[in-house]
Amino acid sequence: MVMTEPTESAYTKSASWLKTQERSNMHMLRIMSWISLRLGRKVARSVLHLIALYFVLFAPASRRASLGYLPRALGRPATWIDLYRHFFCFASTIHDRIYLINRRYDLFDIDIQGKQHIHPLIDAGEGVLLMGAHLGSFEVMRAIGRQLPGLRVAMVMHADNAQKINTMLAAINPEASMDVIPLGHIDSMLQVQERLQDGMLVGMLSDRTLGNEPMAQVNLLGATAALPTGPFRMAALLRRPVVFMVGLYMGGNRYQVHFETLADFSVTPRGEREQAVQMAVARYTELLNRYTRLAPYNWFNFFDYWQSVPASLNQKEPTT
Repeated sequence: MVMTEPTESAYTKSASWLKTQERSNMHMLRIMSWISLRLGRKVARSVLHLIALYFVLFAPASRRASLGYLPRALGRPATWIDLYRHFFCFASTIHDRIYLINRRYDLFDIDIQGKQHIHPLIDAGEGVLLMGAHLGSFEVMRAIGRQLPGLRVAMVMHADNAQKINTMLAAINPEASMDVIPLGHIDSMLQVQERLQDGMLVGMLSDRTLGNEPMAQVNLLGATAALPTGPFRMAALLRRPVVFMVGLYMGGNRYQVHFETLADFSVTPRGEREQAVQMAVARYTELLNRYTRLAPYNWFNFFDYWQSVPASLNQKEPTT
């Protein structure tokens, strides 16, 4: 693995999701909130098919991104049916957020795997970092608190997105505000540390760059991609255990939540911190490869993920 500083143009390209996908995500959530809360779940589910079809036909940038990703995860050329299933899976998880926010957990069948990796850490009450990706639904964490007593979660996210998310949550359910730690503030690290000291789980989605940060070249689904190393360096500085979490949408009302041990920086000597970060990035990549292949339609990075690799990284040997 090679850690390097990308060029300015690479930052601009790799952080383009800030202006594209998050906007469409929020727009879809607004539409589905209105339909779901006024017309009911059965009617809303039928509308999802129209939304997925719309994206297939009239969202060329997202369609190209999907067609660039699907063959890598499926191991074969993608068909129009695959494309449709990809957008339908995305629409379904956005739609289900509405009911999860309103605590309608009875509507879902949630299978939790890997409890042995998270239970002892929650019981210890010393705080844990949860690292996920734009893969499946992180919102399903709201529902699994019934099966994991003592679960309290705060989310670390980009400041603009944090404001949008809490605005939308308040519009859907005023009592459903999320404990959000915005990135980019002087006291962001301090806020994360305070939540951890209070015994909370602090979650972050670690597969996208915000721009001006170091990147690691990795082998994701057989091709070179770049992952930000900031989340892993923060975990190392905070000396905390890190657990990978993914909530995969399996169709209908079914979700499959997986917890996997990612790293434990609480026992890492200072002199070995850099090596431990590299190992954590490699482990994270391994888990992304595994779960994107397990549930390929759950990948929700609708931009050219692989082409965002900085040119300066392309000459390096990728890690697996």
